[in-house]
Amino acid sequence: MITFSYSLYAFEFFLVILVRTASFFFTAPLFGVQGVPSRIKIGLAFFISLMLYNILPHEVLAYQDVVGFAVIIVKETIVGLVLGFMANICTYIINLAGTFIDQHMGLSMAADFNPMTQMQTSVTGNLYYYLVLLLLLVTGLDHYLIQALADTYTVIPINGAVFHTDRMLEAFIQYMADSFILAFRIALPVFACIMILNAILGVMAKVAPQMNMFSIGMQLKIFAGLAILIMITQLLPYVSDFIYTEIRRMMVSITEAMY
Repeated sequence: MITFSYSLYAFEFFLVILVRTASFFFTAPLFGVQGVPSRIKIGLAFFISLMLYNILPHEVLAYQDVVGFAVIIVKETIVGLVLGFMANICTYIINLAGTFIDQHMGLSMAADFNPMTQMQTSVTGNLYYYLVLLLLLVTGLDHYLIQALADTYTVIPINGAVFHTDRMLEAFIQYMADSFILAFRIALPVFACIMILNAILGVMAKVAPQMNMFSIGMQLKIFAGLAILIMITQLLPYVSDFIYTEIRRMMVSITEAMY
């Protein structure tokens, strides 16, 4: 016969783990997108928390009253939200690269609303976003995120988070610099092709001024841009490596800023 014993301290410990885990899954990439139903997120957070409850060493939470316990809950919620959000914004680099590409191709006016990110994105950025997310899912980003969440309980114990705003600001500034560099590297093939095409059109405008280079150039830019996008499709795994590396760096930096 199997018997289970429960206590108030064990329930409090499990509840605190569930709060950090659920907050992380609601903001993390892949898990926190709008296309994933809330029931799936809650169920996944519950079962992951249940496994972590059986793995982590149990400890009695030190607090005086309800306000003290509420402070612990708020701190764990902030830890989960910050970890998931800082990892999630790394995927926005793809949308930034798509914006650069569409501006040079002449498709910036064709931007549409992406229900997955709840923001307006360019056509190329939308295409790259789904393709790179698929590659990240295939390469095991979901496993890394779950493992990283479990490791945070070793580095940042429950009720042990200390928020260093200066280190968080430094990590965010580093992300801003890396995002522009990575976005430009992703858009560089199209940018170089369009720049060469503009130089050719400029020479043709001087040689044959009777030709309307404005109307011809718009069509040529779209055609050349689409041709380059088709040719560089095989480079998308390298793009996913850029995003994967940035997510790992961001997770490490923001974790170090909270202990």
